[in-house]
Formats: sequence, structure tokens, C-alpha cells
Amino acid sequence: MTSLQALVALALFAPGVVAPRAHIEVWQLSMFSCAVFAVGIPASFWGGGFIARLGSLRIASLCAAAIIASMVLASLGSTAALLAAGLCLGLAFGPETPASAALLARLVTTERRAFVFSVRQTGNQIGAVCGSLVLPAIAISLGPAWCYAAVGACALLAIAWFERLRPAYVAKVAPLPELGLRTRLALVTADRRIAMLALASMPFSAMQVSLNTVFVTLGTRELGLSHVEAGMALACAQSGGLIGRLGWGFVATRLNASRGVLVVIGLGMTICAALLGLDGASLGRTGQFAIAALFGLTASGWNGVFIAEIARLTPQDRIGETTGAVLTASYAGLLAAPALVSLLDGAASLGAAFFALACLTLCGTLALIWGGDEEARK
Repeated sequence: MTSLQALVALALFAPGVVAPRAHIEVWQLSMFSCAVFAVGIPASFWGGGFIARLGSLRIASLCAAAIIASMVLASLGSTAALLAAGLCLGLAFGPETPASAALLARLVTTERRAFVFSVRQTGNQIGAVCGSLVLPAIAISLGPAWCYAAVGACALLAIAWFERLRPAYVAKVAPLPELGLRTRLALVTADRRIAMLALASMPFSAMQVSLNTVFVTLGTRELGLSHVEAGMALACAQSGGLIGRLGWGFVATRLNASRGVLVVIGLGMTICAALLGLDGASLGRTGQFAIAALFGLTASGWNGVFIAEIARLTPQDRIGETTGAVLTASYAGLLAAPALVSLLDGAASLGAAFFALACLTLCGTLALIWGGDEEARK
């Protein structure tokens, strides 16, 4: 399941990482991201039924197949092909987390869930770090098309791996009655704690995707970094996210305080984004790399604790569906973020866009605090 997320992350970050060499503009990156999330939202929301019928590992294979198709389209280089690649990648992006949650929740004890889910979520950082370090070098030496080919080759190997593992776990998946739209929405809205998680996840996701997709452009355009230096700074951010996903999961497990950890994470990403957005160029190379690492520690480190908190508050037999429904709100933030960043970039600067996102994540953090009040009363 970790490798599945790493593949999706690698494919999602590929256009942004190779953008300077492939001459991909910010608005084109925004279009690609919007396409991914526009398809990912319904794919996540309705994917629970397919997961129950087909099993998590068969869904993983289908996600990898969608990644291959997406990379083939992206390698064509045109704007229309990039749009089509984003739409295709959304078919992988949407179901992969609910599929993982549905399988792992059956295999992991409640006490270990926050840490194990955090380990699973490190796939995002593994894919991002590999992409940040390797893809720019491939793009410079061989060309952007070879970057997409490398991602597709990894996905092809993954299909063989998932299908080999599938028989061992298929018996653990029991098909459930299909849920209607109103019932799926009720999984989120009936409990204020889950509803506030969904609300906070929107700006958190917006911040994360902005860090992943346009940070290299921010570094080369406004922070005074070269293309390679910007890629290294993004790798530092993703390395921080990798440490964060493990570290935050460990802390949440030891303290049994997942929501409190999420509040700390929200405050941290707010401060980092504001610092880079307001006057990031004055921080110097050391300061920029340090803030990038802390930025990744928070903005890319929250997901595992978040998914574990959903699983904790959800009935055991509805974790896949509830996770998919809550992630619909997260993906709405992912969908809105590229458009917001592109708009603010055109009107002001990318720095202004990151500062605006900092304000939104602060609001999301306050929503988490408010939602935790009900749990304290209970």
C-alpha cells in the first residue's frame, strides 16, 4: 500500500518537477492538478463499493494501470495531452487511500493504527523525494519524456507485485451493501468531530498540493534558487514530510492524541508558508532549506494521523466508505488550490498565494480545535 501511494505521488509530482525543462507554465500545472482532483473526487467518493467488490489489491493494480496511461499521455507534451493525463491520473488518485484504509484497518490493532497508517502515508514522501532528486537529472540529460517513461515502468512492475499478493488478502474483503448519496454524506455530517476533520482537510490539502506542485517554480522565480537547488529544497521538504509522517504517527500513538497532533501540525504549516510567502528570499540558502524541511514536516506529514483519526471515529465495517467520503472534502481543497494559486500568481505573486494559503490553514486548525471540544465534553 505504501508503494501504491509512492507511485501516485511520483506521477502527480512529475510535471511540476520537470516544468522548467519542459517549459510547462504555472497555469498548465494548475490545469493538470485540477484535472486529477476533479476525477479523484468522485472516484474517492464512490470507490468504496468497488473496493468491497474487487478487493484492495485489485484496485491497486487498476490504479497502477491508470498511472501508466497517464504518463503515456503526459509524454506527448501538448496542453491537451497534459489535461488528459491529469484526468486519467485521477482514476488512480481517488481510490488508493480508501483502498489502503479498508485493508489495513482489518489487519492492524486499534492501538497501532495511527503509526501504521502514518507509515503507509510515507509513500507520498518516498515518491516525492525520488521524483525531486531523480527526475530533474533525467529531464536535463535525456529529456522530460524519459521521466514519464520511468514512472510508467515502475507502475508496470507494481501491477505484477499487487497481483502476486492479491490471493492472500482477497478472502479478507467482504462485500457490503451499496450506500446511496445521502447515506454517504451522513457518514461525515452525523458526527461533528468527523465533519470538522473534513473541513480542516480542505486547506491542509490545498497547502500540501501547492508545496508539491509549484515550490520548484517559487524557488527559481522568487527565492533565487537554481532549478537543481529548487529540486533539492523540495527534496528537503519531502524528506521532512517522510520524517513527519513517521514522527507524528509515533507521537499520536504514544500520547493517544491524534487531534491535538493535527492542531500542532496545522499551526506549523501556517507559520512556514507565511514566512516563505512574505519574505522567503531574505532567509538565505540555509534558512530556505531549513524552512522547506519544516514546511514538509507539517504540510506533508499530517495525512497518516488524519486517516487514523477517521478510522478511530468510524464503525469498523464502514471505514473504506467513510474515508472516501471525508477525502472528498480533502480533494475539493486539492481541486481549488491550483486555481487559487494561479489566480493569485497572476494578480500578485506566488509568495502572496502561499500567504493566502497560510491564512486558510489557520482557519482549518481552528475548526479542528472546535471539533475537539465536543470530544472533550463526551
